[in-house]
Amino acid sequence: MLTLKLINEETERVIRGLEKKHFNGAKEAIEEVMATDKKRRQAQTELDQNLSQAKKLAAEIGGLMKQGRRDEAEEVKAKVAALKEASKALEEQKANAEAELTRLLCAIPNIPYDLVPEGAAAEDNLVVKSNLRECKPGDTVGNWDTVVDNGEAKVPHWELAKKYNLIDFDLGVKITGAGFPVYRGWGARLQRALINFFLDEARAAGYEEIMPPTVVNADSGYGTGQLPDKEGQMYHCDLDDLYLIPTAEVPVTNIYRDVIIDEKDLPIKNCAYTQCFRREAGSYGKDVRGLNRLHEFSKIEIVRIDTPEHSDESHKEMLAHVEGLLQKLELPYRILRLCGGDMSFTSSICYDFEVYSEAQKRWLEVSSVSNFDTYQANRLKCRIRRTADKKTELAHTLNGSALALPRIVAALLENNQTADGIRIPKALVPYMGCEMIK
Repeated sequence: MLTLKLINEETERVIRGLEKKHFNGAKEAIEEVMATDKKRRQAQTELDQNLSQAKKLAAEIGGLMKQGRRDEAEEVKAKVAALKEASKALEEQKANAEAELTRLLCAIPNIPYDLVPEGAAAEDNLVVKSNLRECKPGDTVGNWDTVVDNGEAKVPHWELAKKYNLIDFDLGVKITGAGFPVYRGWGARLQRALINFFLDEARAAGYEEIMPPTVVNADSGYGTGQLPDKEGQMYHCDLDDLYLIPTAEVPVTNIYRDVIIDEKDLPIKNCAYTQCFRREAGSYGKDVRGLNRLHEFSKIEIVRIDTPEHSDESHKEMLAHVEGLLQKLELPYRILRLCGGDMSFTSSICYDFEVYSEAQKRWLEVSSVSNFDTYQANRLKCRIRRTADKKTELAHTLNGSALALPRIVAALLENNQTADGIRIPKALVPYMGCEMIK
């Protein structure tokens, strides 16, 4: 969440940032935070004064009693008792103001960096790079010609999956419901090959592999900002009050909740493979057919904890890592810098990677790589201890998909279909043990 220091010292910049993110009632929300913080500080000031006065008066009681001035001592005792009673009320006021302040701050999104373009929706996102065609300054999703036609009819992945017995969507419906496919045979092997390939690439890039739990408590959800913003998208285990993770970002980043990290140990680089669970309520039509949108899927996540002055460089390195994966998979891709209105609740800047499906004539998002600045760290109480002066400050957190499997699988099947079968990219051949799925 945003820090009170930032809100109080740079109020106008915060309001402008929230408006750029199309957060309704930005000015009113910030004013309410500042008014509530003022109540909290006033209660704290009065409480400190009361306690100080009560302590001073209490010190006088013994002396009055020794001098035989019992009546005066009893009067002082009564004043001390009254101050203590007033202090209880002030403690309650302070606690209520603090709880309200936390509630208000948790409902306010992060503010975007200056580099984030203006815009309200996905069509306003900037196309900054692609291996299909040159990108020009000002290219947006809305004005970028994406049609690719090699003159051959392409079959969508759900038909290929059935033809080669790779994925059984109907069986998944029988066992669980829509959005829970069953991978089998070469389809299951392709999943495992991609997982191992992505993890090996991450380890080679210096990421420590983590195998975290796939259920987390509410504190973890709040720490990374999934709660309360995305509560409706998360599967909740009511009996135990636990949540199935929507991404490994949640458990891995929460490793550093309530932790002070020595500057010399940064940047921290972690990666993790997990199953991910998203309810995706209200999704219908062609955009959710086949593997396009699932309730359960496999994903490899990369997470970094870094210093404020180096986090931009970390972000660039993460972007290069994800782009390298798509290049090795020989997939057509483009990179988008998201506009303010299409960014996530918690990010300061975000780039999406999309791969092109010639069969579906559309782009499929496969990764988002974000820098959260201090927004998550403030919730997590994740701090850096500086080497020079031993002072502490909030860290920066970053994460990205490297990569999410469903749409990668869809793109691999659709873009590599031939008359003889599905061609396997060279980088995956050692993991698959074959060059073609027939």
